[in-house]
Amino acid sequence: MREAGGWWRRKSTPAKVETYTRWSFHFFAVAEVAAVGVPLFGAMPGWLTALLLVMLGGHAVTCAVTASRALDWTRGSREQPVHMLWTLGAITATVATTAIAITEHGPSGEDVDAAAGGIFAVVLIFGAGAIALGIRDRKRIFGLVAGFAAGAGGIAFPLGMPGPAALATAVAVLLGAGFFAFTSVFSVWLLTAVYELDEARETRARLAVAEERLRFGRDLHDVMGRNLAVIALKSELAVQLARRGREEAVDQMTEVQRIAQETQREVRDVVRGYREADLGAELAGARGVLTAAGIDCEVTGEPAGLPAEVQSALGWVVREATTNVLRHGDTKRCTVAVRTEEERVVLTVENDGVLTSSGGTGGSGLAGLRERLAAVAGTLEAGPVRQGAFRLVAQVPLAVEVPLVAEMPLAAEGNA
Repeated sequence: MREAGGWWRRKSTPAKVETYTRWSFHFFAVAEVAAVGVPLFGAMPGWLTALLLVMLGGHAVTCAVTASRALDWTRGSREQPVHMLWTLGAITATVATTAIAITEHGPSGEDVDAAAGGIFAVVLIFGAGAIALGIRDRKRIFGLVAGFAAGAGGIAFPLGMPGPAALATAVAVLLGAGFFAFTSVFSVWLLTAVYELDEARETRARLAVAEERLRFGRDLHDVMGRNLAVIALKSELAVQLARRGREEAVDQMTEVQRIAQETQREVRDVVRGYREADLGAELAGARGVLTAAGIDCEVTGEPAGLPAEVQSALGWVVREATTNVLRHGDTKRCTVAVRTEEERVVLTVENDGVLTSSGGTGGSGLAGLRERLAAVAGTLEAGPVRQGAFRLVAQVPLAVEVPLVAEMPLAAEGNA
């Protein structure tokens, strides 16, 4: 049972919806046999019961296979199952004709008429619903339902069914097939919408990362582009002066050195600003993003007053945890808590969907967080805490001594 439950929880929400949809149509095949196959026993001779059960079972299996292939076509993994749709239509017509013929020309008795009549109506209704899965044009679906209803009356009346009864049968098939066809169309629409929403969520996460990279690149371009242009001009001037033996060349190279050092400092400031994360802003952003993604997010605690280094380190933890939930999760609820204990700050992020949302306790994202927290003497623990739950706990001491970034070599900035 645990393995079965784990198999289900490992699936993403779209995959769960797809599995539910597929097995629903497989269940319809079982329901078809159970609904009109069981009443056959005792209602008519044994050989006729066996014949109708075989035909009914074959129709139900064909419906299930057609539904499966039609859903594959919906997901783009196979071509439209045109031949299967025509095959199902032919089998449906054969079983329906046989059932109505037995009703009018087979053994007499109300039980026989009721059992055969039930098969006649049910195979037409289930057949229309399964075929509708493999059609996209709404007009064709309307035509399919109307055609099955007209066919029901057109078959029943020539085989001896009275006119009013044939008309009532056609109306019943029209309503039943229409409802089943609508169910099929709605199921396909819902499945497609769920997958599109999931793709939109992933796209939004990628766009957020791309936007941040563009901002960072733009800031670096503004700093480096301007200063490098000045350095190039002054270096060219120094070369010309040196060739003429002018002492001013030394002054120009000194100015180049000063501008290069200034550029180095400005680049450090840009990198430091990019790396620093405000904990309050990250908490608010995480709650907004997760809520927009349909996840119930609860944030407790007040980050105001914490040292900047602590807020920056914990802000990155919140950002990475939120990214993991969005990218890998099938999460329904997430809680984020910030609290101060003695001389340390504890950040706890807990969510359900442990088998799909954690992103792995040894992934590169968590490894990067451990490195950041280690720089401020902090620790990080992450892993499942109970069935279906994943918890990430980061602890950072309040008294943090961090070397100034401006004093680090520029190469270290790029490798951190």
